[in-house]
Amino acid sequence: MPFLTNTKYLRQVEQVVRRHWQRALKIRETLRFSEEAFHLLLAGGVGVIGGFVNLCFFYAHEWVKLLFFRRPGDPVEVAEMMVPWQRVLTPTVGGLCAGLVLYWGLRLVGTHRSTNFLEVVVAGDGRLPFRKAVIKALSSLISIGSGGSIGREGAISQLSAAIASKWGQLAEWHPYRLRMLVACGVASGIAAAYNAPISGAVFAALIVLGNFSMNLFAPLVFSSVIATMVSRSFFGIEPWYHVPPMEPPRLVHLPWFILLGLVVGVAGAGFLKLLNRAESVFKKLDAPPYLRIALGGLCVGLIALKFPGVWGNGYAVTNRILLEQYPAEVAGLLFLGGLFLAKLLATLATVGSGAVGGVFTPTLFLGAALGGAFGLGLHLLHGGKDLPVTAFAVVGMGGMLSATVRSPLLAMIMVFEISLDYTVMPSLMLACVVSVLVARKLHPESIYTEPLRRKGLTVLQDASASEAATERTVGDLMRAPVPPIRETATLREIADRFLTSSNNFLPVVNGRNQLVGLVALQDLKEHLGTQEQMLGIIAYDVMRPPPPCVTPNQRLLDILPVALASEQRNIPVVNTLKENRLVGALARAEVLGIFSELIAARTGTEG
Repeated sequence: MPFLTNTKYLRQVEQVVRRHWQRALKIRETLRFSEEAFHLLLAGGVGVIGGFVNLCFFYAHEWVKLLFFRRPGDPVEVAEMMVPWQRVLTPTVGGLCAGLVLYWGLRLVGTHRSTNFLEVVVAGDGRLPFRKAVIKALSSLISIGSGGSIGREGAISQLSAAIASKWGQLAEWHPYRLRMLVACGVASGIAAAYNAPISGAVFAALIVLGNFSMNLFAPLVFSSVIATMVSRSFFGIEPWYHVPPMEPPRLVHLPWFILLGLVVGVAGAGFLKLLNRAESVFKKLDAPPYLRIALGGLCVGLIALKFPGVWGNGYAVTNRILLEQYPAEVAGLLFLGGLFLAKLLATLATVGSGAVGGVFTPTLFLGAALGGAFGLGLHLLHGGKDLPVTAFAVVGMGGMLSATVRSPLLAMIMVFEISLDYTVMPSLMLACVVSVLVARKLHPESIYTEPLRRKGLTVLQDASASEAATERTVGDLMRAPVPPIRETATLREIADRFLTSSNNFLPVVNGRNQLVGLVALQDLKEHLGTQEQMLGIIAYDVMRPPPPCVTPNQRLLDILPVALASEQRNIPVVNTLKENRLVGALARAEVLGIFSELIAARTGTEG
């Protein structure tokens, strides 16, 4: 009797423990992050990184400016106060220093991996070299701080992306997640640099990833918003460019903006062709990189003798154009035309010589100068008299940006966010669309795809990035596998797993982690008998044969038949079809979504 009593008591204890254990498993499953939630968490972290990179870069830039200029202020304002020899010498010495940092720094770190974030996303594994990115950021800091005609957004987004990629590499995440982190880093850098969260997310989606699917776009938005809020905590919410109040254009004015779109489209294509030519000319020089960058700085200094407004990214001068702070009538037209040509040559010299930096802000400068000259010339010909020149300058900024990056949507959003003015948006939309169509006819590549084309890499912009994504491999999209069960697992253990997860199928592995079968939830019904029957059944008794599997090195196009025929939400990924060791899972919906986007894009193109 005591033995029976103790046995009964032990069974009661076992039932209580089992009941609490099942409850704990359910709680754990409820609290466990989904893949999408985890990506949002990572994107938030990258947003914080982007915000603080922008903050650090700003103060480092101010320090470098004091070192070279010996006084605070915008580079253009400082240049206007300098004597001629200082205007020439300062960017020359700055170019030499920036070149030496780049030359010796890259030799010191000794890495040959590309730092082009578009390249590591389109044709790489999402791994950006961190030390190389730091060296380039330091070089860019010196170039910008000494008057080089480039923008700071390039270094900020590059460094943010490199830190995000390094984070993923240390965590040993798969390439698909590294690519997402790189894109989030770029989005956070652009958003923080311009105080423009929508532009940052759209830039990363259109230019870097080429994909607007929600599972990718949501992290980009999250990262951009966090980076912007971090940046606003220190710099406030003031717009970069100040547009004075003006009347919105009317229907009869739209032809003038269509004509402006044609003009900036031709100018944008010419700018890209001249950039390629400038780089070729500088590379043919029999001189080390630091002397070439110093020569680029010398060219900027000589141009600044007549037009000191070419120094730096041109933010201050662009604001003067928008506020119409220049001579009137013919003198103003000559001034804006000369300023456009001077900034064009200064940017060609700086970028062509090999200096590191962004071209977003100089492109906006060129668009404002060209748009302003167009509007002023139109007024001299007695056309569009009731339209302010500022309207043409703002539209010129967007049109020039659209022509160089080949994304009218990005240009529209960017100009709106940096000016916080909606007045000319309809006119801006027309000009952006026209300019990109014209530029595409005259020059096939954008400012971002041109470097990839020279390396033999192709980015399919027109067919949407889902077409390019079909060339990716399973390893690019592979996730962690569905937690498997052992072939000796009891029926009760299997049932507990189904109760605490949302999967209808569980992979079954042996002691060497080889996939030996699959247990389906619906197959358990016939085995749910009495307690005694359940105790004698294990996973081996109820499992199905292993389903068709894929391997990490297979292309998505090659595994499409497997994805179409599969009943599972997560297709098992094994190391090789011979060893059959379970290493991951491929989301069936994600693969089919990529091909659905491709079919929709082709249908729309053919229609």
